[in-house]
Amino acid sequence: MSELQAFLEKLHHTYAAMEQGEVAAYIPELSKANPDWFGISVVTTDGQAFNVGDTEQKFTIQSISKLFSYGLALEDHGREILLKKVGVEPTGDPFNSMIRLDEGSHRPYNPMINAGAIATTSLLKGDGPTDKLNRLLKMLERYTGHDVFIDMPTFISERATGHRNRAMAHLMLNFGMIDKDIDAALDLYFQQCAVMVTCQDLATMAATLANHGQNPITQTRAVNEDYVRDILSVMYTCGMYNRAGEWAYRVGVPAKSGVSGGILAVIPGKAGIATFSPPIDDNGNSVRGLRVFEALSKKYNLHMFDLSMGRCIFCI
Repeated sequence: MSELQAFLEKLHHTYAAMEQGEVAAYIPELSKANPDWFGISVVTTDGQAFNVGDTEQKFTIQSISKLFSYGLALEDHGREILLKKVGVEPTGDPFNSMIRLDEGSHRPYNPMINAGAIATTSLLKGDGPTDKLNRLLKMLERYTGHDVFIDMPTFISERATGHRNRAMAHLMLNFGMIDKDIDAALDLYFQQCAVMVTCQDLATMAATLANHGQNPITQTRAVNEDYVRDILSVMYTCGMYNRAGEWAYRVGVPAKSGVSGGILAVIPGKAGIATFSPPIDDNGNSVRGLRVFEALSKKYNLHMFDLSMGRCIFCI
């Protein structure tokens, strides 16, 4: 594994000087991030960890939380019931688009866009808002292997500026996709996006999915193995905002990004990989992170449709 560690260090050195992209500012609290933060983490399904750079720097998980709340909703309702409320089709539209709601089934197209994530979160079971929040946090703790908490300034910032998300929620209420308690659903959504994680946390969470839903470090089951396939499927087709198609073409693994600068990817049966770097492109994806994953996929033939049977990243 020394070659893998050396290659990660080389990638960090190569891309640390990049100045492209801008730190997200539409949520005021995110604009405070240091654009120089940059970390790369790999966690294997047998529990080995490889880290370079700012992998212990905490940041809010943002849209990456969507795939985990989707998994919890699958456990609560099953795939067929959930499909009646949230679809699984990619849109090619920005993550905060409202255009795709007012058509056909009136469902949000997938759980990785804001409308779909709000609908998904609204379906989580619990005896009131506090119980729902506690269930969501406990679920995330099974993935990370430790306690997690919400960054209150970010939550308040998102709550104060989330007018577009409120518009989506009202539109979905009109179509019967969510119930009338819109404020509770939105608060839970804003709270899940404001959970604090590190780059290594994201790699561990991805490795948990790679390990059939069982945390490879704590051996705790985080999600029912039956639903890992569903989660990875929507990650692959919808996880990288409206760059999902190019990601599938260039990198070729299930992944999810967030506007705070995180990207996690799953190599099924092998490992989880994560990057963290706040400057993002126009689609909301970390610029440095994209370059790192493209380089890793090319060197180690990670693309799921690569038939060359090249060197496995974890068999060096």
